[in-house]
Amino acid sequence: MKITVLSGGVGGARFTRGLLALLRDRLPDGAGGTSAQVTVVANTGDDMWLHGVRVCPDLDTLLYTLGGGVHEQQGWGRREESRRVSDDLAAYDLGWEWFTLGDLDLATHLARTELLRRGLPLTQVVQHLAERWQPGARLLPMSDQPVETHVELEDGRLIHFEEWWVRHRAALPARRFVQVGLEDATAAPGVLDALTGADVVVLPPSNPVVSVGTILAVPGVRDALRSTRAPVVGVSPVVGGAPVRGMADACLAAIGVATSAQAVARHYGLRSAGGVLDAWLVDTADQDAVPALTADGWRTAAVPTLMTDVPTTARIAADALALVDRVP
Repeated sequence: MKITVLSGGVGGARFTRGLLALLRDRLPDGAGGTSAQVTVVANTGDDMWLHGVRVCPDLDTLLYTLGGGVHEQQGWGRREESRRVSDDLAAYDLGWEWFTLGDLDLATHLARTELLRRGLPLTQVVQHLAERWQPGARLLPMSDQPVETHVELEDGRLIHFEEWWVRHRAALPARRFVQVGLEDATAAPGVLDALTGADVVVLPPSNPVVSVGTILAVPGVRDALRSTRAPVVGVSPVVGGAPVRGMADACLAAIGVATSAQAVARHYGLRSAGGVLDAWLVDTADQDAVPALTADGWRTAAVPTLMTDVPTTARIAADALALVDRVP
């Protein structure tokens, strides 16, 4: 069984962890893993240079979460972290107080930067880092070329997405999102094959605009998703009219999409009508959306979708796969 997941950071990482737990239980390989092949295509639009090192927030959240090193309460970063380097940089009046790198996290960024400067493409760098973390899935960046999401504010300024998201908490009105470098980007090796050769593709509850949306913007990815023979199922990141995590409502508002499970489904669109999804799993809080979506041709169901722990998330993953008849 081959499963491909298009992932942002915290939501996608936690969903994938639950999916792997499900597969280890139902399709064990006899060595503590699973015989299923899971490929995660990660958003790299949040990537940036900071203190001379390349920071890849979503890729690192996947590595730490799947590899058992994440700070669970935050959902990102390393557990048992310290910040002596960032504090000392601040004493030199350098760095950003709104975006600090922990000491353990900094080691990952230094390692990545060293490998990039040796000339390795990001795909190979991720493979090298994964040898340490053993995530249990193949991790692929969406592209080897740098693609950075910037936010065009209503006053015309263009700032990096992380500054808008972390420093300003998405409170500055945004006019649109711009993927800088997208025109020169291609899908990373293995990405398109992972989509066209999958048995099922999952869009987890990641930000539909700046996480999954950025992956879909990479040339060839949306077409591969539309043409794959695998069913494509998504899990709503909106519950009861509010994002499960973060400020995704501000992102949706910037592109004119309402913050509702039904509106996000229609934003992605049905594959039979030129979109990218066949099925859409919503929370029981949004069960009123099911009849209308079903009437329009969606396979849909309402179940509890809050990822409170790994067993609960494994059940959510099972519900998503069941929606497209791919339960292992």
